[in-house]
Amino acid sequence: MIDKVLTRERLAEAVERDRAAGRTIAFANGCFDLLHAGHVRYLQAAAAEADRLIVAVNDDVAAGGKGPGRPILTADVRAELVASLRGVDYVTVFSEPTVTELLLLLRPDVHCKGTDYTVATVPERETVRSYGGRIAIVGDPKDHSTRDLLQRIRS
Repeated sequence: MIDKVLTRERLAEAVERDRAAGRTIAFANGCFDLLHAGHVRYLQAAAAEADRLIVAVNDDVAAGGKGPGRPILTADVRAELVASLRGVDYVTVFSEPTVTELLLLLRPDVHCKGTDYTVATVPERETVRSYGGRIAIVGDPKDHSTRDLLQRIRS
């Protein structure tokens, strides 16, 4: 699955090839620390939105904002785990506070966010609209969280 984890440059080339072949592109992002059922459902629903799914994984510095001791797993391990999921075509690690730069580079047809968002609260909504993309709220209700899972493990 490592071959699905691409640098930004290789990812842009792959997207260009897919577009030339007439494929549509969906984009999802997150930390994905301690992969759980909510993550899997979110990504499978995102994959259903287009022919190809790109997943951007927060780097370790950004994931550290989730709280003390986070991330549990390093970005390269989290990226490999996400890449192993059915429906995920490409994974990249990003260090910016938002995925705006990646969205402008790749211009996915669909920017997928989890059910803890609404279209109106997606931080990158204006970026997506600026190039003619759409936003899809996908996945199951936000009944799962890594924070809750860690709390259960600790207690």
